[in-house]
Amino acid sequence: MGMDIKQIQDLIKFVSKSGVNEVAIEEKDFKITIKTNQEPTYVTASVPVAAAPVAPQPAAVAPAAVPVAVSEESNFITIKSPMIGTFYRSAGPGKPSFVNAGDEINTGNVLCIIEAMKLFNEIESEVSGKIVKILVEDAQPVEFDQPLFLVDPR
Repeated sequence: MGMDIKQIQDLIKFVSKSGVNEVAIEEKDFKITIKTNQEPTYVTASVPVAAAPVAPQPAAVAPAAVPVAVSEESNFITIKSPMIGTFYRSAGPGKPSFVNAGDEINTGNVLCIIEAMKLFNEIESEVSGKIVKILVEDAQPVEFDQPLFLVDPR
């Protein structure tokens, strides 16, 4: 499961903007190393090893967003992004949003899609309640652990 030229170009752009000096990706049948002339920035990360899917999945189900309380004074729960990617409120252009402010949601309802590395991951709610506020605009990039929704739990 190698990378196509567009993915490699995107990775090169990302590496040059990130300030990282070198990135190496190695899979069973593919290896790429990207080096820059920037001063080194040291990052240590461990990546869990998983079997590569036989065929690409058009809509993989991502780990559900983890609800975290906003503060002791507030009754609202913040649903945060479980990954880095692009946030989408609907399944496609012209299609209705999964949820809107004021909607009642239940555990397991799809709240949004986050696109990461050409995979569209459905983000499901782990809480029931009412959507108070949507904190991210449609088609905007999101970071891991970035707040996405405020929910008033039942």
